[in-house]
Formats: sequence, C-alpha cells, structure tokens
Amino acid sequence: RTSVTMLMPKKHIKAIYEFLFEQGVMCASKDPHKKKHDDVPVPNIHVIKLLNSLKSRGFVVETFSWQWAYWKLTDKGIEYLRSYLHIPSQVQPLTLVKSAAPPQLPGRMPGRGRGFRTDKPEGDYRGPKKPTGGAPAGYQPQFAGGDAAGSFGRGKRMEQ
Repeated sequence: RTSVTMLMPKKHIKAIYEFLFEQGVMCASKDPHKKKHDDVPVPNIHVIKLLNSLKSRGFVVETFSWQWAYWKLTDKGIEYLRSYLHIPSQVQPLTLVKSAAPPQLPGRMPGRGRGFRTDKPEGDYRGPKKPTGGAPAGYQPQFAGGDAAGSFGRGKRMEQ
C-alpha cells in the first residue's frame, strides 16, 4: 500500500492553523474544486485535507452535514497548534473565551423573549388580563341530541 501525500505551501498551512486557533472552529463545503475557501485565502481542498489530517491525529472533531464539514479544536489540538505557531498559553481560541453579557435594554426582563415589557400597567404581551372563573354554581348543561344510547351519527335519532 502506498501513501499519497498532498503537497501544499507552508504559508497555506500556517494561514489555516492561525485561523483555526483564533476561532477554535472551522467549516468548509465539500467542494474540492472550489478555488478559494470562504474564510482563508487558500484553496478549499487544502483546508479539507489539512483538517482531515488533524482529525486523524485527534486534534479536531468533525461534524458533517448537508455537504459541509465542521471542525472543532480539541484540547490536544489547542496544545499542538500553540506549539506549532509559538503562541503563549495566555492566548485562547474564541470558543474558550467567555463573552461579556450583552447590555440590558430598558423595560425588558432577561429570558422573556422578544417584545416582553415590564412597564405595562397590567397584563402581558397579549393585552389586559381577562377575568378568569368557572361556570355559575347551579349551572347544568343540557344536550339536545338525547342520550348516548338513542343518538346516531350527527345527532340524528335512529329510527325504530
């Protein structure tokens, strides 16, 4: 069995590795004939093959859906790229960086969905609350179709 190695310029490898380390994730369409990748200025086939190599070594995890491949760096992959690119340990991929909470808009409660306002005098987004209550105490509903044994179909009586 012979192994075929794909040759690619080191600047392409470095560009792909830098983008992958910076973002922590990468995706590519399954189109080896695409001239240029969407995020990195290299041929799409270089991205696919290089990340398949990283996947075989356990540095990324691949998810494939609808003709697109998605790769996510593992901890082992972060260490490998950190040593390959000579990046200090303080620098982390964006997938590991906690983002600051977005600023709260006035009059909105967190986690209540779109358009929920707390400054309304009463009610919620559906309008004022309607009174709730059951039927009056002595209410006895009447059914005009007769009893269950004597009715047929849509309330028609069976002929005898």
